[in-house]
Amino acid sequence: MCVPLIVVNILFPSARVRRRRTEEPALAAPIRLVFCITELDPGGAERALTQLVLSLDRDEWEPHVICLGPRGYFADVLENAGVPVSCLNASGTLSLPRILFQLTRELRRLRPALVQTFLFHANILGRIAARLAGIRIVVSGLRVAEHRSLWYGRIDRWTNFLVAKNVCVSQGVADFSTQKVGLDRAKLVVIPNSVDFERFAMAKPADVSQFGIPTGARILISIGRLERQKGIDVLLDAIELLRPFPDDLHFLIVGDGPDSVILRGRVAQMRWGDRIHFANRRNDVPELLAASTALILPSRWEGMPNVVLEAMAAGRPVIASRVEGIAELVRERMTGLTVPSDNHADLATAIRSLLADTEFIAKAGNESQHIVEKEFTATVVNSLYTQLYRELLSPA
Repeated sequence: MCVPLIVVNILFPSARVRRRRTEEPALAAPIRLVFCITELDPGGAERALTQLVLSLDRDEWEPHVICLGPRGYFADVLENAGVPVSCLNASGTLSLPRILFQLTRELRRLRPALVQTFLFHANILGRIAARLAGIRIVVSGLRVAEHRSLWYGRIDRWTNFLVAKNVCVSQGVADFSTQKVGLDRAKLVVIPNSVDFERFAMAKPADVSQFGIPTGARILISIGRLERQKGIDVLLDAIELLRPFPDDLHFLIVGDGPDSVILRGRVAQMRWGDRIHFANRRNDVPELLAASTALILPSRWEGMPNVVLEAMAAGRPVIASRVEGIAELVRERMTGLTVPSDNHADLATAIRSLLADTEFIAKAGNESQHIVEKEFTATVVNSLYTQLYRELLSPA
C-alpha cells in the first residue's frame, strides 16, 4: 500500500490539533510504550520487534504492539508472552484513512509515553497518528536503504519533523538516509539488529533429504523473500558459470515472494537445475543453517540483514553483496567474502574460492560466532534501545 498525498496534508499542526492534545502521560513505572509495525508475518523487522519487546524489563516498561495489517505469526508469540496486540487489518491504499483513524484512537486510548515504529507505512502513519493523539515522542525505525521509490524518501523527509529520533540498523542506512533522503543527521542513531544466539548456535542439522538433497552434500543456502532486491536471479547466473560443477554441491533457496514462479521456471530449464532446490517459507531456519556449508546473500540493497546474523550465529561463513550493512557484519576473509552487487561473475568466483578452502570455512564460522556473541545478542542490542528511550523520556 502507498501513502496518498492527501494524508501528508494532515501533518502540519493546527491550533485545532494542538487544543486536542491529551495530557502528557505520567512516567511512573512501568512506563507504557507502543510499538507500531506494518505486519507481523515472519520477517526480519517483525522478528526484531518481537525480540525487542520480549526482552524489555516489565518492571520498567509496559509494551503494547499495534499492527497495521491483519493478524500474523508474531501476534501469537507476543500475546503468549503477555504483550497486548491490536491488529487493524489494513487492506491496501483505500483502507489508509480508516487505519489512520483507528491508530489515532488506539494511541489516545493507550496514552503511551513513547511510540516506536517499524517499517515504512507504520513509520509514516504512526508519526501522523501520534501527532493527532498528542503523543510527544516518536522513534522511527529505518531498516533498509530504500532504492525502489523516490517517493518513500520524500514522504519520510517531509514528515520527519514529527520524529524525535530515527534508529538506523546500520551505518550504511544512516549514510543513505542523510546523503540520499536528506534526513537530519542529528536525529539519526545507529542500533544494529540482534539475533537469538543460543537458538542458532545450538541447532541440530535438519534432514535435507526432504528437499531431495543427499546426505553428506555441501549445501549453499539462500534465505529471503523472492523478489528483485534479494538478487536470486544473480545467484542463478553465477551457478551457470560454475565449471566444473562439484559433484557434491547443492543449492537450497528458502523463501517465497512475487518472483517465485519466474525463478522456479528458470531453474527447470537450467543445466544444473536438479541441484537447485526450493523450500518456500520455513520455521526451521536454525536447523537449515546448521545443515548448510555457507549462506549466500546476493542482494541489490539491504539495511542490516538478519539472515546474515543468523548464519554467523550458526557458525556459517557468508558470501554477500557489498551493500548497506554488509561490511559491518561480513568482515572480508574473516567471516566471509563480499562481492559487488549485481555481479554474477564475481559471485561465481567467490563461490569457487570458498568451496576450495575448507580451512577458511571452519575458521570463518568460528570467528562469526565470536563476533555475534560479543556484539549482536539481544541483551547487547536491546540495552541500546532502552538507553535511548530513557534519554528521550528524561526531563529536559
